[in-house]
Amino acid sequence: MTGGAGEFPRGEFHVPVMADAVLKLLKLRPGEVAVDATLGGGGHARMLLEAISPDGLLIGIDRDARAIEEAGAALAASGGRSKLIRARMGELARVLSELGVGGVDAILADLGVSSHQLNEGGRGFSFMRDGPLDMRMDCGSGMTAADLISGSSAAELEEIIRVYGEERYSRRIASAIAGRRDIDTTAKLSAAINRAVPGRRNTRINPATRTFQALRIAVNDELGELKNFLDSAPGLLNPGGRLAVLSYHSLEDRLVKRRFRELAGSDGFDLLTKKAMRPGDEEIESNLRSRSAKLRAIRRAA
Repeated sequence: MTGGAGEFPRGEFHVPVMADAVLKLLKLRPGEVAVDATLGGGGHARMLLEAISPDGLLIGIDRDARAIEEAGAALAASGGRSKLIRARMGELARVLSELGVGGVDAILADLGVSSHQLNEGGRGFSFMRDGPLDMRMDCGSGMTAADLISGSSAAELEEIIRVYGEERYSRRIASAIAGRRDIDTTAKLSAAINRAVPGRRNTRINPATRTFQALRIAVNDELGELKNFLDSAPGLLNPGGRLAVLSYHSLEDRLVKRRFRELAGSDGFDLLTKKAMRPGDEEIESNLRSRSAKLRAIRRAA
C-alpha cells in the first residue's frame, strides 16, 4: 500500500518490513517474474528485484504517483528489469494483461501506509504534522477526508469510525465533527477529537489515532481494494507461485486470513503460514512501524 510538498527521511522511507521472512516465504529465484502490488518507496521491490536478477522481471504497481517516482529511482540504482505502473492493487489482473504477462511466480502486498505519506504534512495522513486534511493515496481523484467529514451525517461518520477505526467513542467523535466545513486541516481534526473525548488524553495512544485510520480507510476504499486483490491475485500465480501479504490491523488481517483459508480448503493452494508471522523484538525496536505487522502467505500447487 497515496501530492503535497515536503521532505522525508529517505532511509526510513525505504525500510522493508519483515524482509527476511518475506524472502524466505516467496523463495524467489533468478529468472522469475515477481510483483510488488504496493510499491511504496521501493524497499521491498528492490529486495525482490535483487533475488530474481539478472534475467527476472519485477512488476511494481502503486496508485501514488510519488511512489512510482521514488521507487523508480531506488530500483534504477539496483539494476535488473522492472516495469512500474500507476494502478490500484485491485487492478493487478488488468495490469498484467496489458503487459502481456500470463502469470507470475510471486506476489507481495504490504498494506501499510508508506513513511513518506505519513511524514509529508501536505498529504494529511498524520495528526503529528499539520496540513490539509486530504488523506488520498491518489491525489488526482476522489474526495478528501475534509470532503467526507463536511458531507456526511453524524450517523454515517459514526459507522465509519466505529467499523474502520474500531473506536469505542465513535458516536461522540462523529457528533463533534460531522458536517463541519471548518475542519479542513489535520490539527483542527485532532483538536476536535481530543475535545470530544477529554478523558483519554493521558492514554498511551493518541485519541485521534483510530479516527484518522478510519477516515483514511474510507477515503481510499482500502478494504474494497484489498477484497478485489484477494479475489484476483491467487489466480494470477503460475503453478508453484507464492503470494504473501503484510497487514497492520485486524480488519485487513481478518480478510487475508479468511481468503487464504478458503483457498487452502480447495485442491489448488497450500498455506505457507499456519499462523500469522510477526516481527521480532529487534526489528520492532529499529523500525517501530513494524510492531503491528502480520505476514501470511499461500502457494499455488505445482
